[in-house]
Amino acid sequence: MLFLLSFCAMKAQRTLTVGGTNWVVSIPSITEAGSNYAGTYESAANQILLTASIPLLLSSGKVSVHYEGNPTWNPNLILQAKRTGDGTTLCLLCTITGGTAYQTVTLTDIELFRITAIAALASYTNIPIQLQLSGVSVTIPAATYNSRLVFTISAL
Repeated sequence: MLFLLSFCAMKAQRTLTVGGTNWVVSIPSITEAGSNYAGTYESAANQILLTASIPLLLSSGKVSVHYEGNPTWNPNLILQAKRTGDGTTLCLLCTITGGTAYQTVTLTDIELFRITAIAALASYTNIPIQLQLSGVSVTIPAATYNSRLVFTISAL
């Protein structure tokens, strides 16, 4: 019996689904000499919607994020992300913590938030993520810059 329980625990996996729409930042033209851009732009509070599952009792997971240039990104542009809500869950003793303040997204994974399951399997839907872009300046060469955010879920 113990072997069967251990086998099931090893087969269970954390899952993460990413939804939402692409964020296209509309930066106004500068019409006066000596002016600069506003410098900081924010997406909708629910630009990205995450669905996360932690399949084991007394288990936890962390959701991390990093960016990839797609194909080109200027390192002077600063992309940040934060969680603007908890989403929806039926789990009464589950918690979602962290990530409510903007964190700078880098080329390597940073932890955005954690989910903990105490007495049930944890499943959250529609966890809203907001993005912020800063560092926009006339000193950055004119071009179209794109990046892709990559979200992962893993054990602590």
